[in-house]
Amino acid sequence: MNASQRKKFNAIVILVILSIYLLIVVFPYFWTIIASIKEPSAINHPLDFNFTPTLENWKAVIQAGIPRQALNSLIVGLVTVSICLVAGAPAAYAFSRYKVGGNKSRFLVLLSQMLPPATLIIPLFLLMYQVRINNSLIRVVISHLTVLLPLVTWFLIGFFDEVPRELEDAALVDGCTNWQTLLKIVIPVVRPGLGAAALFAFVLSWNDMFYALILTSVKARTLPVGIAGYWTFRGVEMGQMSAAILLAIVPMIILSFFVQRFMLRGMARGAVKG
Repeated sequence: MNASQRKKFNAIVILVILSIYLLIVVFPYFWTIIASIKEPSAINHPLDFNFTPTLENWKAVIQAGIPRQALNSLIVGLVTVSICLVAGAPAAYAFSRYKVGGNKSRFLVLLSQMLPPATLIIPLFLLMYQVRINNSLIRVVISHLTVLLPLVTWFLIGFFDEVPRELEDAALVDGCTNWQTLLKIVIPVVRPGLGAAALFAFVLSWNDMFYALILTSVKARTLPVGIAGYWTFRGVEMGQMSAAILLAIVPMIILSFFVQRFMLRGMARGAVKG
């Protein structure tokens, strides 16, 4: 086998491996789409594609309140991300520029991510009970902040570290205060990092079920809790669950492309615009 044949053989092997990997990744999504338009009796035969499509699963999901739960998830995600950026960006800037607390404080921010969520659920529940925050989306927002605010802060520190100090020194010489320098000079420079952090935090908030399941009632349910509700004592309502899953993952697939784009822009430019 000469060099040209060996090169073609290697290309074919790589193509076959990638095709198998792509099939493994895509097949669950394909099967979910098929299951969402099948009758319940036909779902028991997953490889049988000779069936009459139906929209009954989609109608049942919409009538069951999934759109309301999706709206709850959207509200929780937007409020959580907004608070994370408003509080996390100045905190990350302080860690980056003023070395607040030294390296130990940075480690403490990272250490908060090492705690399992279950360790916080009882203190959070008791605290919210004492302050009379009952059965509302505020509970979910507060619980998400305990996880996402340190994560966003840690994420943004690296972007602020890449901003040249000369930009801030020039702004201070021109008469800007520290806050004006942060808002008018630094924040526009790290905008790709802010976008990546915001979208990453939103995805985590959107997909969370643990806190929402324990801390909310029926009216304040989020989308992941609603999807889990199709696992009943009668069994799994696979068709309706598949339709609800598709409603949940389509926005996340779209947002994932924005996350990738923002992260690549931030890394490629060193978080500094020309």
